[in-house]
Amino acid sequence: MEIIWGKSVIALFNQDGTIFAMDGMCSHQGGPIAQGTVENNCVTCPWHGWQYELDTGIQTINRQPLQECFDVREVDGWIEIFIGEQNDS
Repeated sequence: MEIIWGKSVIALFNQDGTIFAMDGMCSHQGGPIAQGTVENNCVTCPWHGWQYELDTGIQTINRQPLQECFDVREVDGWIEIFIGEQNDS
């Protein structure tokens, strides 16, 4: 699932009942991460196959944290994402 918050695109994933949120644009070339395949705690970008760990944003080949991840919690059936301060300038 993908949501827009201000100027940000956020990708949400449910992996075995755990919700994850990360920057929705692939750090490689801006592909739509939310449309990627999720398997073994990783998402694969549908454009060029780059893979990122859902909980850390670490790219699985070079082991660098390239995707920003966000804290998530579920409260009374609602998903809350902490993305920090929004700057609309």
